Amino acid sequence: YGPYRQSERTDLYRKYLEKLIAEDKAYFCFCSEQDLEAEKQYQMSQGLSPHYSGKCAGLDKKTVKQYLAEGKPSIIRFRITPKKVAFDDLIRGRLEFDASLMGDIIIAKSLDAPLYNFAAVVDDFEMKISHILRGEEHISNTPKQILIQEALGFPQPLHGHLPLILNEDRTKMSKREGATSVFDFRKEGYLSEALVNFMAFLGWNPGDEREIYSLASLVKEFSLEKIQKGGAVFNIKRLDFLNGFYIRQRSPEKLAELCLPYLTAAGLTNIDSETLVKIVSIYQERLKRLSEIVELADFFFKDKLDYDKNMLKWKEISDKEAKDSLDKLEKLLSKIKDEDWQKEKLESVLLQETEKTNNRGALLWPLRVALTAKEASAGPFEIAEILGKEKSLKRIQEAKKLF
Repeated sequence: YGPYRQSERTDLYRKYLEKLIAEDKAYFCFCSEQDLEAEKQYQMSQGLSPHYSGKCAGLDKKTVKQYLAEGKPSIIRFRITPKKVAFDDLIRGRLEFDASLMGDIIIAKSLDAPLYNFAAVVDDFEMKISHILRGEEHISNTPKQILIQEALGFPQPLHGHLPLILNEDRTKMSKREGATSVFDFRKEGYLSEALVNFMAFLGWNPGDEREIYSLASLVKEFSLEKIQKGGAVFNIKRLDFLNGFYIRQRSPEKLAELCLPYLTAAGLTNIDSETLVKIVSIYQERLKRLSEIVELADFFFKDKLDYDKNMLKWKEISDKEAKDSLDKLEKLLSKIKDEDWQKEKLESVLLQETEKTNNRGALLWPLRVALTAKEASAGPFEIAEILGKEKSLKRIQEAKKLF
């Protein structure tokens, strides 16, 4: 049904505009913006709904032709039939409007510049659209479009007006405040399954407690009857929850493949694919967005970390106690053979030592920070296994230099 760009459909719109004008269902209006604004202000001062008075509606053809020949600025208005316009909204039920309150509406700036309400009617007809589902802000456009359809002899599609998507404070989401394109969500690391699942629930509810729906399940379960009328709040925490769920369904190998572009963009590439899979695996439960892998795991890719001295200290211990803990860690870990450098062995050796003082944090906290330079991370045993013995000991030694 192309072409699909409005700029390439000018001849089509012009044909139908000329048809309406020829049948006296539309006309050229030459009123200035100043006159129209003055008319609007007067009507509002009288407590009336602003609408065009019809000043140019009765101009004879000779005058219109003369004004056009003189290049007098004009627009094209559609003659509104003063009657009740009703339609059955697929979501909201029977809706009725009084067309006499509208005034003759503008449908084009010129024969080559149609406006939305007119162009939409022509496009829907030419593209054989049967159902129009759109946001509730378009409800007021529907009676205007129905009247244009009737004037052109077009069949009327079925209409359904969806609830608006709202910010968390229940204000309308707009392009300026909070709205984000699908491309931006993808860039942040949201999976397509999560976005589809999340967006399907914006204004729709299946009527049970299920939250996770595959695309196939949504196709099977979805119905217009279950769409709510009230606005749908865009809860980013819920999207993060769903995205985290779908991330956990990926195999470690596939997840590593998905995370790689984010690491590459951050310049974190100096690691082999097998190690990358291990890194991603220990963060799979924590990830809510793929882009988070950079901040969570950047320390694996760095040769030297920037430590916060106070962060290395467990609770309120002194500098000497912190250094003693790091000394003890270096001594214990140095004794583990290279071939035994596995999570289970590391855990066994260090936990046995902590049992002597009944204070795990005094030993395991500085280990975590020495390996990662972070307060929060995956488990220190898993991290040490991936880093390897040499790099783990080197980081402990670097951390000791601060004391």
